[in-house]
Amino acid sequence: MATLNIRGIQVNVEIWNEGAEEVLVLLHGFTGTTNTWNKVIEYLPNTIKIVAIDLIGHGKTEAPKDSSRYSMIEQVKDLEEIFNQLGLHYFNLLGYSMGGRVALSYAVRFPKRIKQLILESSSPGLHTEEEQLARRQADELLADEIEEKGIQWFVDKWENIPLFASQKTLPEQIQQAIREERLSQSETGLANSLRGMGTGAQPSLWRKLIRLSFPVILITGELDQKFVQIAEQMLEQLQNAKHINVPNVGHSIHVENPEQFATIIKEVL
Repeated sequence: MATLNIRGIQVNVEIWNEGAEEVLVLLHGFTGTTNTWNKVIEYLPNTIKIVAIDLIGHGKTEAPKDSSRYSMIEQVKDLEEIFNQLGLHYFNLLGYSMGGRVALSYAVRFPKRIKQLILESSSPGLHTEEEQLARRQADELLADEIEEKGIQWFVDKWENIPLFASQKTLPEQIQQAIREERLSQSETGLANSLRGMGTGAQPSLWRKLIRLSFPVILITGELDQKFVQIAEQMLEQLQNAKHINVPNVGHSIHVENPEQFATIIKEVL
């Protein structure tokens, strides 16, 4: 574990297999932490150096009160500073859901850093300004409710949205671990993440996909039809991309079938 001072905030970074040459950077999703990757890491060889980051407002990383500090442009700047401090110049970048949007935003800005970009159940944002406005308004409302009603209320609501329906079939022990990870978050961190880097707040990257020449791997769960369709649309825009659709899982492939997910990552690398 390392705590880095990144542009005025303390950021938690976890590192495995320090001496390995192949580098894989992991970015978790909304309500997640570096712990979300633990099972996957168990199945990965020690020939891969793994760097997992707690994004702003999540896990052991600070949660500033100023929501503008959470904007996507600020997250890209933070990542670049993290990579500079860790001496990472060329690496594989993997992001899940919100972390995938952060990873893609970084890769668009710093393409020469990226060996391969792996996006799990993620998107380039929304297509139109109308969609963005509607989503921003919904996220603002939810952010206000999180601050007003607290983390327990939010987690009870969040774990029952349709996106996570397939997690209801997981063993009780795994469901409890996911719940505890969500409950460990702060109201300020989650609310400001929605305001700053929610899907409606981030700039749309759909028109920038065509510029990316490095390999992009899109991983989706077949039960998550919304993100399967997004991946298929992204595939049409990307120069050098592959879509892997994993059977019998939903949005969180790395949680619902970590061994299968790790096998895909090994093959990709």
